Amino acid sequence: MLLVTTAMVDELDAGTTGENLTSPTLRRCIVTRQALEKPAMIRFVIDPEGRVTPDLKERLPGRGMWVTATREALDQAVAKHAFSKAAKQSVKAAPDLADRVADLARREVAELLGLARKSGQLVAGFEKVEAALRAGKVRVLVAASDGAEDGRGKLARLAGSGVEICAPLTAAELAQALGREHAVHAAIKAGGIAEKTIIASRRSAALEPSWRPWAENGARAE
Repeated sequence: MLLVTTAMVDELDAGTTGENLTSPTLRRCIVTRQALEKPAMIRFVIDPEGRVTPDLKERLPGRGMWVTATREALDQAVAKHAFSKAAKQSVKAAPDLADRVADLARREVAELLGLARKSGQLVAGFEKVEAALRAGKVRVLVAASDGAEDGRGKLARLAGSGVEICAPLTAAELAQALGREHAVHAAIKAGGIAEKTIIASRRSAALEPSWRPWAENGARAE
């Protein structure tokens, strides 16, 4: 699971003060009122101009407001003025807030893939990924969302039950994230970056518009 930051900010977050939540990492969605673990949610704060600002990295100062990390929940938060109700003041939530958050989530995945490459935790290219899978050294199998189905299927069949499969980016986006001219397949070995990538990829998939072909990425849980 993604390591939480600090509990100091969270104690002041909207929808949690005074509530007897069973875990310090649980937060209550201002839309559904359901309590979920923080990796399944998006934190928002209000900037000095009164605008709703997403805080995916949970670092921005201010009282946080939490929304379930799905497009439906974000759209409802805007439509039902949930941010103003939670903040107890009039705030500005952009109509395209869900699209903005989805873009940020995709960027987060790209950053993690780049970090995995730089730290030597990632291999790219069909042959290298295939070899890593056969050696049992893969935690996350990454495929370009617009990659050929035959190649993706062959590698997926080599993945064991402990391998997460995701297709969070297009081939062009994946190549850019990895600093390559071309990239369709990549693999990350077990470790902290891999677990963060799993959470980020799942969240990104849940936030994508349904009309995008990679909105359902076929991620497989351990």
